[in-house]
Amino acid sequence: MLPLIINSRLGARFYSTLPSLLISSLKVSPTFRTTALLRNTAAQTRPLLLKTFVAPHHSAEKMSSRSIEMIPRRNTERAHSDHGWLKTFHTFSFANYHDSEHESFGSLRVLNEDRVASRTGFGTHSHREYEIFSYVISGSLEHQDSMGNTEILSRGAVQMTSTGTGISHSEKAHGSQEVHFCQIWASPRPGEGKGKPAYFTRHFTDEEKRNQFRLIIAPSDSSEVSLDREAEGPAPIRSQLRAYASLMDPGISFVHAFHPSRNPEGRKAYIHVVQKSGYNPGNAKGVKLRVGAQTEGPIIELREGDGSYLFVGKDAILKVENSGEDAVEFLLFDME
Repeated sequence: MLPLIINSRLGARFYSTLPSLLISSLKVSPTFRTTALLRNTAAQTRPLLLKTFVAPHHSAEKMSSRSIEMIPRRNTERAHSDHGWLKTFHTFSFANYHDSEHESFGSLRVLNEDRVASRTGFGTHSHREYEIFSYVISGSLEHQDSMGNTEILSRGAVQMTSTGTGISHSEKAHGSQEVHFCQIWASPRPGEGKGKPAYFTRHFTDEEKRNQFRLIIAPSDSSEVSLDREAEGPAPIRSQLRAYASLMDPGISFVHAFHPSRNPEGRKAYIHVVQKSGYNPGNAKGVKLRVGAQTEGPIIELREGDGSYLFVGKDAILKVENSGEDAVEFLLFDME
């Protein structure tokens, strides 16, 4: 989703390597002008999008059914770019960042943390065959798409698009403040990638997320969701993925029992701590979130911008604890 732009004043060029099947046109912020075509073809980059990821150094040894093997993905390991109008982090390969060890994880394909300057943003571009959702952390996100949806989303909003056979949309910061949000892509269930496009919005207050795992995204074929465009509860996704959001006070700890899986031996999850104190590509600072299995195994500490791959034993329960002095906001992705 990074457009090819030139800042005419500075002469700095930034271009995307996303395949042409995802982007059909570019219409960038008035501050910038489009000057060239995308340089990488779909044929060159399609293997990047489709490659199956196996987390680095995952132990092949049999682990206890009650344990969780954790592989941290530190803030300093994420790709990051400061384009002036856009400050962004990529957990997985995206645009012109390519890391063969961090392509995707389970059905989770993209986890970007973006800050977009006021009245700038991503011009009209196209997607297909992915499930794409945004989690708004601060500011206001203005959305328009080819299905006729136009709206402004504020903190706590979740915007879900099943791109199916193809949609075009634009997103920018509305108003005088930057917008800070996480953009997430997931691979659809087999056979469901080319369905009719659909769009959903949900909203969750801070109180609804406080000191609990609040379910914000759930599989569209589950009883947990409504297929109405706007409704209470989680937004539907055509993927075997559940996303939870939490706002956790200091000194609090609680647990998460993973949803029953059709493949309990291959259970995966990913946890990400939101970087709320400002754009920082250096060593993670701020909050302290302790993560591990409830009954046995190691404990790791995550700070702002940190994340971790989780390989979950079939009887394991996740425990999190805020051991710092400030509230922690984090996301958990639970995948089969």
